[in-house]
Amino acid sequence: MGCLAESSVPLKPVFIKQPGSIVFPLHPNDPSREVTFSCDAQGYPPPSYRWKMNDSFVSPRPGSRYAVSGGNLRISQLNKEEDVGIYQCLASNSFGTILSREASLHIAYLEDFKTQRRSPVRVREGQGVVLLCGPPPHMGELTFSWIFNEYPSFVKQDTRRFVSQKTGNLYIAKVEPSDVGNYTCVVTNMVTKSRVQGPPTSLVLRSDGNMGEYEPKIEVQFPEALSVAKGLTIKLECFALGNPVPAISWRRVDGAPFSRKVDVSSASSVLEIPYFQQEDAGQYECIAENSRGKNSVKGKLSFYAPPHLLETPQDTQKAIDDSLLWECKASGKPKPSYKWLKNGEPLETFEDRIQVINGALSISTLTLSDTGMYQCVAENRYGRVFANAELRIIAVAPDFSDSMLKAQTLARQGGDVLIECRPRMSPRGMISWRKGKEALREISVLDNGSLRISNITKLDAGLYTCVARNQFGVASSAGALVVKEPTIITTKAAQLDVTVGESVVLPCQVSRDPSLDVRFTWFFNEQLINFGNQDSYFEKVGGRFAGDIMIRNIQLRHAGRYTCAVQTNVDSASIATDVVVRGAPGPPLDIQVDHVTESTAFVSWSPGPDNHSPISKYAVQARTPFSLGWQAVQTVPEILGRNQLAARVTDLSPWVEYEFRVLATNAIGTGEPSKPSRKIRTKDTLPRITPARVGGGGGSRSELVITWEPVPEEMQSGPGFGYVVAFRPHGAQSWMQAAVTSPDASRYIFKNESIPPFSPFYVKVGVYNNRGEGPFGPVTTIYSAEEEPSRAPSRVRAKSLSASEVELSWKPLPWSTSKRRIMGYELRYWTKTQRQDTASVMRTVGNKTVAVIRGLDSRTAYHITLRAYNSAGTGPDSAVVNITTKRPPPSRAPAKVMWNATNSKIILKWDQVKALENESEVMGYKVFYKQSRHNRQSVVETNRTSLELALPVDEDYIIQIKAVSEGGEGRSSRLITIPRIAGVSLFLNCGDKLYLSTL
Repeated sequence: MGCLAESSVPLKPVFIKQPGSIVFPLHPNDPSREVTFSCDAQGYPPPSYRWKMNDSFVSPRPGSRYAVSGGNLRISQLNKEEDVGIYQCLASNSFGTILSREASLHIAYLEDFKTQRRSPVRVREGQGVVLLCGPPPHMGELTFSWIFNEYPSFVKQDTRRFVSQKTGNLYIAKVEPSDVGNYTCVVTNMVTKSRVQGPPTSLVLRSDGNMGEYEPKIEVQFPEALSVAKGLTIKLECFALGNPVPAISWRRVDGAPFSRKVDVSSASSVLEIPYFQQEDAGQYECIAENSRGKNSVKGKLSFYAPPHLLETPQDTQKAIDDSLLWECKASGKPKPSYKWLKNGEPLETFEDRIQVINGALSISTLTLSDTGMYQCVAENRYGRVFANAELRIIAVAPDFSDSMLKAQTLARQGGDVLIECRPRMSPRGMISWRKGKEALREISVLDNGSLRISNITKLDAGLYTCVARNQFGVASSAGALVVKEPTIITTKAAQLDVTVGESVVLPCQVSRDPSLDVRFTWFFNEQLINFGNQDSYFEKVGGRFAGDIMIRNIQLRHAGRYTCAVQTNVDSASIATDVVVRGAPGPPLDIQVDHVTESTAFVSWSPGPDNHSPISKYAVQARTPFSLGWQAVQTVPEILGRNQLAARVTDLSPWVEYEFRVLATNAIGTGEPSKPSRKIRTKDTLPRITPARVGGGGGSRSELVITWEPVPEEMQSGPGFGYVVAFRPHGAQSWMQAAVTSPDASRYIFKNESIPPFSPFYVKVGVYNNRGEGPFGPVTTIYSAEEEPSRAPSRVRAKSLSASEVELSWKPLPWSTSKRRIMGYELRYWTKTQRQDTASVMRTVGNKTVAVIRGLDSRTAYHITLRAYNSAGTGPDSAVVNITTKRPPPSRAPAKVMWNATNSKIILKWDQVKALENESEVMGYKVFYKQSRHNRQSVVETNRTSLELALPVDEDYIIQIKAVSEGGEGRSSRLITIPRIAGVSLFLNCGDKLYLSTL
């Protein structure tokens, strides 16, 4: 006998390719007419194959149409009567036999119509008609169409004409003269792609009159009950004859709306439901309706699904006399039934040893004959699925090769230990133990053969041997038991009391066997602490044999139970420490507001958590739409102690919307505020606040303008707020009054032609709302509108001061308090290229008689007018005055500035500045100087190009020089800094360079 190669390990048969269903398109005179079902399985020894057709074995013989090559079944010269059916492949080797899934063979074909004439169909105009197709013998899905008269003129489907894809018939709901002609049914096989035409049918109109109107008659109906597989597309047809042409509509009888996937096509005659699911099941109704009546048909769609495996048996290896339980479950509708196969044949159940209950297979007292390939088959009337599993029964002598005892087992003194002994043997035999060379008798051996030793002492250490026996042999395995000192936590359990923000150390120290490594693990409220990932609050601070941790800056959320777990290779221990964290109180709860008046409200609350420090007092805050955040409020009682859970809030504003919140304080501090209360509005009352800054005056002629600052909304005390304006002339006894209804109003204008200009009035402003009138504010005096000035200023003179400035002077108008006054004068100026209505304007204040206009253009002619003004407006313009500004000042700056200095004076020299042709002539120079550490600047004028300044040179000086002309000052020289100097030096400033020479 030879030996198997390593790659030739015995293997059970497993399908890697199974047959699939075939629809074969059979064409007339097709010589190929051959199909092949594929089947391939792996295993060792290599599997052999057999085939079944309709549960009977296929017997390939020489000259037969059936041949098996490898695992494949080839069928030649197909016969549609003999070969159609269900095929299955069986693969077998020494392990057993397995049966493949089922595969169907269908042969699609389409024969010709029988060649015979069809009688004409005679109908009246307006009558409905059905033209029958009568398709020839066939197999495979068909589609239908109709030719009208001659190809390629096909009948177009609409609300009046319909071609059923179920029967092939043509339906015309109401015949019209245009329908007369020959009709031919065309049948197409979608599998073979072949097409045949039936004999033509003539449609002829009868001559005995038209058909009158009649109610719909449904000719195309769907079944009353129809089962639809999960995931399929179902099409329901419905068409009616009638005059007028009926309208078709669809609905679900239960009233549920159609899902978005449902499609209604072919002029509403076809309802299509793709990917059918359980929720699509139900009763559907087709309704045909015209003006003569209504008709309907109903059909129920039920959902079905072939079996689908949910739980399958797995390959199992068992010992003799063991028991087996294999679960097999599948979904499907209707609910699947189950059966089991062994080596491709139905499994026989007998003597209660083999049972199948709800798909589960159980076998008790296994024997070698139970070895084989098993298949669970779940089936309903819509399909069948297979699940394969191998059962192997073994019979071997004891063997420790895969389950040796541990070479060394560690145990702690005083503890328990379990030494496992799990040899491979079948059937199960006897297990005994010995320590050293002595057999152990008074010992605890578990049913599975493992050895348990309790309350271990040092004397229990040693070499232990497990001996296993059955009828096929004996084997043993040994391992040492090593006893270690126990691990003990020396720290005592404790409770720590800390305050928020403090740091605390939680101790965890142990004594343990020095030969063992120890691991410390900490838990907070039974959750593992991940050091370095808890916001840096937790830190390990213990040494090598201690597991202490520190909690830095402890917070309220850190209160709870901390557990230190200590573990070695032998044993473990733990200790818990309860940490109480004291902090500021939590927010008070359940804020309630009631008993609201115009200025008070009753606020109550429930205490929040005190966070382990008794609450000492409470405070109430309020917020309105007009306040800047939350503000403290007055309460009765004023001091709210720990037991005070309600207070009356006072000094509230009437008719204002308030929110309240409460804060609690203890010895640690003040906690977070409560959630805001619901919003409440205080009751309204008479207004108490009068407008501020009552004044007025001005306006147009015959007007009395009264102004005030509006009362803020939070001080209006109620809805319907407004103002009462009272006024009377000086000397009069009775007040005139007017109501201003807008709460935002800030002025009232009384207009009357009899009001004298600029006459004094007493004025006061009061308030009111829907509750009534409030008080008036203090009385003040204002003046009625005055008249605008009636005369123009005289003796207006203009003088050009420079290239950009003009001085204007005039004779003032007389002042009058009876009708008008002069508040100032308005100057208007413009160039000859501008229009007067675009003139620039400058105003003076008071009774001035001179004004300087600045920022003008040089060498430019200006027109100027002057008029007086007051609060009523402006008076007439003076005569126009013309003036031309001077030429611009020199554009060149003084250059080549030289200076020397002694202890008491500075001597300056510079080149003369020459004006350009269009510039004003140089009249002299201005020298500006100041000490560098002071801002006050001094000026000296000279008509020469040198200057001697009597200045002590014990300070730094900053100097600059400008040329002066009638057009104004020219460009400045560069800033010259003269530092504090000892001795005499000469400096020359040329452009950007400063030259120094010693005299």
